[in-house]
Amino acid sequence: MALARPTLAAIRYGYGLRAGQDAPDDADGLLDQLLKGVSRKPRFPREGIGGRQETARRMISLRAAEAKAAKDGKPNESIRKETQREAQRAYRVDAMARLSQAVHSRYGFYERLASFWMDHFSTSALKSLPMRMIVPLYEAQAIRPNIAGSFSDLLKAAILHPAMLIYLDQNQSVGPDSVAGRENGRGLNENLGRELLELHTLGAGSGYGQDDVRAAALILTGLSVDSRALEVVYRPRRAQGGPITLLGRDYEDDEGSGQDHMLMLEDLAADPRTARNICRKLAAHFVSDEPPAELVDAMVAGWNGGDGNLAEVYRAMLEHPLAWESPGQKIKQPFEFIVSGFRALDLPDENLTALLQDMDGDDEPGPVGKAMQMASSSKAEEMRKKRAAQANSLTLGALQRMGQPIWQPTSPAGFADIASVWLTPSQLSERIAWSRLVARLLGQKLEPSDFLQAALGDAASAETRRIVSQAPSRIHGLTMVLASAEFNRR
Repeated sequence: MALARPTLAAIRYGYGLRAGQDAPDDADGLLDQLLKGVSRKPRFPREGIGGRQETARRMISLRAAEAKAAKDGKPNESIRKETQREAQRAYRVDAMARLSQAVHSRYGFYERLASFWMDHFSTSALKSLPMRMIVPLYEAQAIRPNIAGSFSDLLKAAILHPAMLIYLDQNQSVGPDSVAGRENGRGLNENLGRELLELHTLGAGSGYGQDDVRAAALILTGLSVDSRALEVVYRPRRAQGGPITLLGRDYEDDEGSGQDHMLMLEDLAADPRTARNICRKLAAHFVSDEPPAELVDAMVAGWNGGDGNLAEVYRAMLEHPLAWESPGQKIKQPFEFIVSGFRALDLPDENLTALLQDMDGDDEPGPVGKAMQMASSSKAEEMRKKRAAQANSLTLGALQRMGQPIWQPTSPAGFADIASVWLTPSQLSERIAWSRLVARLLGQKLEPSDFLQAALGDAASAETRRIVSQAPSRIHGLTMVLASAEFNRR
């Protein structure tokens, strides 16, 4: 079924239709969203970049002091519990802010690209307690400002951020023949070297071998994180001496300046295998699990013509006719599904903030609390708990149940981006349950036929329109819209 280009642009290249937000219908309009999005300050971390760095440093220092006191036989359980509460609260606020930003942003293409690159350069808030505060900082500091520039700059920003080095245990990596390696017998950790080649640049099956993984890991030795300052540092005592041969090139830090890793990242960014791997992955994310070779070739040509400039790669994709054909080839991931659901509902910005208030049990109820204010004041505590549970079920808890909690991928490969993972009976059951809940709590005033038009426009099939028009109740009709095949595909 052919769709109007604005409809397809909003669904395929953004987070779905939203009342009052006109979708672009060409490459220039979508790229304008990208440039405007890059220039905007994200809603997270809640204290801003500088403030979050200070907060994280303070927490890390408190945790270190408590750990030392515990080791000395003087544990302070209150400090440990308080830092846990603070980190979890910060994560929850930031995660809701990220959800809210995707729902309300006018720059859907930029928001989709931010999610894509966060998956590509994956880190996890579950790695440690401080990482709950560091990973949102990583997205705001390393990923979002760099997704419209060169891939080389994005690669260096992502790899050389404390979050990435902590996540892939770079602090534990010591060159076997380094001063530190000879003194204490500590060895090489290959995590970052392996993921750099397999996931971030060349791609699996591109012709490199285990010797190359080891060589990349050796070149990265010396890179570490000062956990108190939360800064990337270079520790020469841990660095393996050269020459080290990777993919036919020798890297030898003759002056001891520790810059070989920068040369390696630039070389990997310029490798033709990296261009094809990234272009195919982008096309697979936006267009089809098995993207047309013709489209990928055009994107690689854009990469080469722009010397790795990502905006030129996006343009090559968006200007290709195949980028606007065959809608519905992709299954929405859970984050996309929930965000597009909230966008279709056209919730005011303050309502998602109120949902967070409900989750935290604030006395002033948000939309869920107001929908439930039917009991007497003697049941206030019970009602607060119920409000919190239902608000969570609409947002972060729903993403957890569906398998895509914010900033918590299951592996360095990020969340899966293929239909077989998300098109399962359990996944569909969770989506139907969410659709029913959101219809009951937040859709009381909506007419199903109007909601269908707002959510899908001309993407709704005649059969879906018929089913929704015959729904036995308003809630059932709204649920059918959100559970429809058209709404779950893009």
